[in-house]
Amino acid sequence: MPGALEPINKKQDKSYQWIFMQFPIDRLNKIGIALSTERDKTRLMKTILAGAQELTNADGCTLYLLENDKLHFEIMHNQSLSLDLIDDGNSCIPLPAIPLYSETGEANLKTVAAHAALTGKSTNIENIYKNTDFDFSGTRAYDGRIGYISRSFLTVPMRNHENDVIGVLQLINSINPDDEQIQAFSNDHQQLVESLASQAAIAMSNHGLIQDLQNLLEKFIEIIAATIDEKSPYTGDHCRRVPEIAMAMADAINKNDNGPLADFKLDEKQLYELKIAALLHDCGKIATPVHVVDKATKLETIFDRIQLLDSRFEIICRDLEIAQLKQQLEAAGVKHETHAPEALTKQLNEDFEFLKRANQGAEFMSETDRKRVRKIGGRMWQTRHGEARPLISAEEIDNLTITKGTLLEKERQIINNHIVTTLNMLEALPFPKHLCNVAEIAGNHHERMDGKGYPRGLKREEMSVQARLMGIADIFEALTAADRPYKEPMKLSQVLNILARMARTGHIDPDLFEIFIRQQVYLTYAEKNLHTEQIDHIDPNTYLE
Repeated sequence: MPGALEPINKKQDKSYQWIFMQFPIDRLNKIGIALSTERDKTRLMKTILAGAQELTNADGCTLYLLENDKLHFEIMHNQSLSLDLIDDGNSCIPLPAIPLYSETGEANLKTVAAHAALTGKSTNIENIYKNTDFDFSGTRAYDGRIGYISRSFLTVPMRNHENDVIGVLQLINSINPDDEQIQAFSNDHQQLVESLASQAAIAMSNHGLIQDLQNLLEKFIEIIAATIDEKSPYTGDHCRRVPEIAMAMADAINKNDNGPLADFKLDEKQLYELKIAALLHDCGKIATPVHVVDKATKLETIFDRIQLLDSRFEIICRDLEIAQLKQQLEAAGVKHETHAPEALTKQLNEDFEFLKRANQGAEFMSETDRKRVRKIGGRMWQTRHGEARPLISAEEIDNLTITKGTLLEKERQIINNHIVTTLNMLEALPFPKHLCNVAEIAGNHHERMDGKGYPRGLKREEMSVQARLMGIADIFEALTAADRPYKEPMKLSQVLNILARMARTGHIDPDLFEIFIRQQVYLTYAEKNLHTEQIDHIDPNTYLE
């Protein structure tokens, strides 16, 4: 017995048709179950059409959906004409939509499909060539051109759970199973199709509601990700670029047929779950202080405090100049000048230039330079109230003597804590079943294969492939980014060298890294997102030794 997706062939076994006619309610129930479980819109519409044809042995069937007071052709099927058309986003049915109202606002009650939508009532016509209630001139003309006969019509409105008409189901030419001649649609046919149309409308509405909720969720998540990126001009598109890399890696995994992951594939639901997790992987940064995220120099908080040091050095230089002028006034008439202030001024200028360089934090800071910072900081200066203070405070010295980068250890901990916040946020959300792994995927992208990552110190076998994949995507984006204040943009070969070393030392998954290299995920991303000068020659084998 064919399923709900398979329309009855008019030449099929007559015995089946006899059995079916004895148990139409049973078939209607099975079709209804098929409708309630289908999540794909195209397959859903095909199921509706196939079900209607199966229940009535109709030769042709059309499904219209109502939008903006027009009935749009969504799907058409005709067995005799071998016609199978669908508007699935990639192709559309080349027929104009049917308006419910004229330009003057009159209801279009002469078109049978529009009549069903406007009145909410079914129309069952035995022979359109004898019918004068509706305008079938276009159908008759079409019949004449192709040699087809459109005779019996059954047009049924589709009402949803709110009793709103959302579309119209129209069947053409019920075929008598005994002599294969066109017959009128019976009252039983009409009742069955009306019941099917009601179930179909609810199924379509539910699909629309699910799709709307999914779109709302996606847009909300995209707004959160964009807001996080907006917090910092230096991590601009990180939350956009990481998902791009992650999805490219997922595609590469699905194409891969070698190595330990040859049999691992991500289905449609898992790909969608990965996409959502990638968009949310840094959502905890929404709670990270902006001055830490944006710390471009060692002394930066709300602003770069090197400006305060500049003011102090300027005050000391002016004090020296004033002292020199006082000496000259006291020795009026005596040719005597001290050169000590000039020498001190020169030294102060040199020291300040050194501190400006030290403040950048882009290079590794030697112990000699750190000692010099402390020595400079030991000098004193006087406020306008005569209060003596260290030239550089203890907290400023701590910042200026950061060995590498611009972050203090406590600030690095604040940055790292964003992943804990991410986990707490995502684990608190009641994700539906198909997104139940979002927190695990997003929250583990800073873990390492050897268990030395954070926040939970997980090892490779304790993480999903998707979470391990996310780790590579996050690192690759950070290393290739040209918008970080603390480093110059790296060349692609440099980045891959670093990742290769990470794969060898237990930081990232070596199997995933191999797929990343062999499938040239890095190159696809680079050609779209990196500066031309960053893309240098790459020999993939170099990174797989």
